[in-house]
Amino acid sequence: MEEKEKAQKWKRIGMSFFGVIVTGFCVGALQKADLGADPFTCFVTGIGNIFHSTYSTFYLIVTGGLLVGVFFLEKHYIGIATLINLFLTGAAADLMRGLLDRLFPQPGMAVRVGIMLVGILGTCFSASIYFTADLGVSAYDAVSLIAANKYKLMAFRLCRIATDLVCVLTGLLFHVTIGVGTIITALFMGPVIQWFNTHVSEPFLYGRR
Repeated sequence: MEEKEKAQKWKRIGMSFFGVIVTGFCVGALQKADLGADPFTCFVTGIGNIFHSTYSTFYLIVTGGLLVGVFFLEKHYIGIATLINLFLTGAAADLMRGLLDRLFPQPGMAVRVGIMLVGILGTCFSASIYFTADLGVSAYDAVSLIAANKYKLMAFRLCRIATDLVCVLTGLLFHVTIGVGTIITALFMGPVIQWFNTHVSEPFLYGRR
């Protein structure tokens, strides 16, 4: 039993690294597609617009505030994946953006749409992987997980849609450009992540039941 638990622990750590790094790659892909930011980026950009400040400044402020709330409400969502997310997501995004810039210097609309769809699907898959590993998630991801799992407000997919819509509406209110990628992620990421949880991530970690 001890060997089995140790093996599962290492599997969880591997899933955390994989999930967070792939998330970063997908952020870079969505930046290259330039067809609408994800909901949390819209939210942070909108808040930054209120104070006429930069995205990076308010990303740290908003994420830090959310992490404080997560710590007091359900701190088990803060873990190694949270730290990996903090330090590796940006680097992975920059790496992918640079690679795509070299491969597609001036992509047409069809290529941009393809990159966007791969980025969205990959983001859902990677989020599912590191959610299931349960070694910490990003502060924003923790909000819908806490609403669904701790407070039982709604199923996770509905909680994710709700938080994404709040972010998109905040962005719209404060003059953030909303694209088709934003709408797709706001409406469909929650259900798609839930599908990956059920059919891929949980069977991989626990075995098929």
